[in-house]
Amino acid sequence: MTAATYDVVAIGNAIVDVIARAEDSFIAENSLRKGSMQLLFSTEEAEALYERMGPGIETSGGSAANTLAGLAALGLNCGFIGQVADDQLGTVFTHDMRSQGVRFDTAPRPGEPPTARCLIVVTPDGQRTMNTFLGASQFLPADALSLDLIADAAILYLEGYLWDPEEPRAAMRRAIAAAKQAGRRVAFTLSDVFCIERHRTDFLKLIADGAIDILFANENELLSLEESDDFEAAVASVSARVPLLVVTRSEHGAIAVKGGERAEVGAEPVEAVVDTTGAGDLFAAGFLAGQARGRSLKDSLTIGAICAAEVISHVGPRPQADIKTIVEARLG
Repeated sequence: MTAATYDVVAIGNAIVDVIARAEDSFIAENSLRKGSMQLLFSTEEAEALYERMGPGIETSGGSAANTLAGLAALGLNCGFIGQVADDQLGTVFTHDMRSQGVRFDTAPRPGEPPTARCLIVVTPDGQRTMNTFLGASQFLPADALSLDLIADAAILYLEGYLWDPEEPRAAMRRAIAAAKQAGRRVAFTLSDVFCIERHRTDFLKLIADGAIDILFANENELLSLEESDDFEAAVASVSARVPLLVVTRSEHGAIAVKGGERAEVGAEPVEAVVDTTGAGDLFAAGFLAGQARGRSLKDSLTIGAICAAEVISHVGPRPQADIKTIVEARLG
């Protein structure tokens, strides 16, 4: 196996986020599921919700893309594979990724549908409710993959959200095969409870087939995957079937289990939780950065917690402070 040029290459939804604050009453009035991600299935539905939202900010997002933004901010060499349309938001997304030093070469898709957007409502408690129109992102074909790029990355990181549409699902299966053939590690994030409910059989088969080397989940996702209400039993069961399991537990911190080794850290203190958008994505960035740099499980968890704490302290899913300097001051 040759040395990798890239630390992490990710495949995920190429989405532009629209983030606006609202009271809890807005959630109820619009029949939204607070704290979750739900799909919008038409441009018209997305535009109708957008019209009802208050003033907001627009920023490139998408779970895996947010993780890469964090990794790049930590000084790692990264690449992204995802589908945008040949439109204004597609141009914005492409510029944002490249300006952060992330390689992004996927050709834009002509015509309809437009570039994906996620309408995010942030309530006073900092919880984010995401309403996603996948648009062009769900049409990432397998032939758009750069197999050389995948083979040249130490870790391939896959976003569970992108498992819904058929074309990207086939693309990710092909990417897994390419990474494995090159002797690389594959990381997978379960993304959301509703995503697991739709694809539990597929996700469990990926685990059983040895396709996943690093599995990311939050506590609720892990319990959903196992259809259990016993956290420790779920950890024991899943960690016996994947080489490395990483589970976040919100204010209760996070754990990682690798073989017989288990590490735990508490959540990093923050003055105020402003917006939880991107918390899991930036935690994954910190953890993967630690692993890519050969750090211990506990150090990797700590870096993840530092990155998550930074991103929930402001509006938006990507770091605004110099997280590389923060991590170096803490861990050296």
